[in-house]
Amino acid sequence: MSLSERLGYGSDARLLIVHADDAGMCLSVNRATQAALESGAVTSASIMFPCPWAADMAQRCREHPEWDCGVHLTLTSEWRTYRWGPVSDRSAVPGLVDDDGFMWRDVRDVAARASADEVERESRAQIERALAWGVRITHIDSHMGTLFARPDYFEVYYRLALEYGVPAMIPYPTPATIQRFRDDGYPRIDELVALASSGKLPAIDYLAPGPRVSERTQRTGAYQQQIRDLPQGVSQIIVHLGSDDEELRAITSSWESRVNDAAAFEDPATRCLISAERIRLIAWRDLMPLVSP
Repeated sequence: MSLSERLGYGSDARLLIVHADDAGMCLSVNRATQAALESGAVTSASIMFPCPWAADMAQRCREHPEWDCGVHLTLTSEWRTYRWGPVSDRSAVPGLVDDDGFMWRDVRDVAARASADEVERESRAQIERALAWGVRITHIDSHMGTLFARPDYFEVYYRLALEYGVPAMIPYPTPATIQRFRDDGYPRIDELVALASSGKLPAIDYLAPGPRVSERTQRTGAYQQQIRDLPQGVSQIIVHLGSDDEELRAITSSWESRVNDAAAFEDPATRCLISAERIRLIAWRDLMPLVSP
């Protein structure tokens, strides 16, 4: 039975999660994420709990229990000067921190230095922080895909989702998805495929790639074309949101793409297109009953 059928829809249904990554990263991202959740421009978001503004986003989630919010498991700190360290004590996860005490900037540095035990310890600490701060988590996902970088990391990711009874963001391993992972440099894909195909966690049918253009009109058009091209089944489009302000511009050179992601899905034409294409918007909460202990 297809995932859409398991959710109570026909096999030819097109279901879409519009998901906002990186909540908690900074105030600009939090403001944009709240606006998008309130308007319905996105249906889900996930929080980076090692980041300085995670507590602010957790408070916003507590005030809006209807929101669909997960844990964006974060094992890297990629920006040039805006950095963060682990939730765990640094001495407990030495392989996850660089000489300055921050998380590594690059996934390859994590994979070369951090043990699976350290990855599990830090990932668990982030989930426990979310729960302690009153967030009703609906899923977990992986910042920069770090938990897909090694089979033992992926096993930790999969096992934690089962333990906490929530879905993990995992695309179903179709040939196209497998090739995309290989092209992105992820090794030993066969071991990931075997676990992802076990059926204990729902795997989404299609993960849309991010547009390569940042200019507003072009970026909106690229997202709208993705919506037209969505296949049958459950798809996810990931957006990275931000407000156009001094904080975001100081943190990242990708500020324009983030601002324009927010604009693309607030655009009435995008919403009309979703309706015209008979695409049903869902959230990760809808997939929670499909998690098998």
